[in-house]
Amino acid sequence: MGSSPVTGPTPNQGFQAAGLQRLGIAVKALTDALPLLGATSEPGQAVLDALKKLAKFMQPGDMSGAAEKNQLQGMMQRNQQHNSQLQQMQMRQAAGGAAAGGAQPGMPRAA
Repeated sequence: MGSSPVTGPTPNQGFQAAGLQRLGIAVKALTDALPLLGATSEPGQAVLDALKKLAKFMQPGDMSGAAEKNQLQGMMQRNQQHNSQLQQMQMRQAAGGAAAGGAQPGMPRAA
């Protein structure tokens, strides 16, 4: 006899709502890009196809102005964090490269 849970796994509705908000941002970005690409160009046709597929998951009013603002601010904060981490890694690599190029510590220098 195996153990079985009383209920099955359920999707996290908070994650689903956040995902739909991000999807709304992506749909808006694609919609804004379409006039720049032109609907008759090959990239424009691909954007139109993607919009047709994605729009069925979005309902009018799903993306309020406040939700959009919050998503964009969150993306900006994550971008800033990633940039600072990247800069720290680059500084460590540069410092490690400078130390590796010099004499090894503890080794006598030739006169």
